Amino acid sequence: MPALLMTRPLAAAERFVAALPAEARATLQVIHAPLIEIRPADGPVQLGDAKGVIFTSANGVAAASRETTVRLPAFCVGERTAEAAAEAGWQATCLGQCADELVAALLQQRPAAPLVHLRGAHARGAIAQRLSDGGLTCRELVVYDQVLLPLTAAALKALAAQIDVIVPLFSPRTARHFANLCGDASHLHLIALSQAVADPLKGLNCKTLRVSKALDAKAMAAAVLDAAAQLSRLEDKGRAE
Repeated sequence: MPALLMTRPLAAAERFVAALPAEARATLQVIHAPLIEIRPADGPVQLGDAKGVIFTSANGVAAASRETTVRLPAFCVGERTAEAAAEAGWQATCLGQCADELVAALLQQRPAAPLVHLRGAHARGAIAQRLSDGGLTCRELVVYDQVLLPLTAAALKALAAQIDVIVPLFSPRTARHFANLCGDASHLHLIALSQAVADPLKGLNCKTLRVSKALDAKAMAAAVLDAAAQLSRLEDKGRAE
């Protein structure tokens, strides 16, 4: 039975696995090995004169919602982030699946400003700078940190066992960290959310490396299911021979 190694923070990983079909989950040994822990930032969330906020992850929504009772229009990357923001009481709108799409939409729509990007300590896309350069005033505020973690004992055991392991990876930083930790990758089937996530993995001697067809959990799940189905067919063929 191949393993599915989940490196996302536990809540997100459990949500991803739960969305897989039950019959698929039954064919996989699921191993949770979060490589990032989400921790609140030290400073307070002060929105000041902001007319709206930007969320690029559900982690930002959770962190900000705990620290302030203010609820403003929220411009979000991804449906999941927008759903989390709406559930927390923000006036949420999804404006794309990545930073580039969000920036383009905001510069076209020109909502009331200033805006505040409520983000993690490690972020890509320079959203606030690009919006400000485009004439839409925006500042950024770090509301949570993403602390790197070592591989768990269960993950190390699976990697050492030389069994087929499917590893979906959702960020360039996590991918770089995993590449530094995983050792022999010859039995790994890696799935990257984007080309930027795939780039740090290219030096590994993995069995397969594929890039998701879209920047969302649904497409990542489809890639996981495809990899699992291929491994199942190979196992069936091996038994038949």
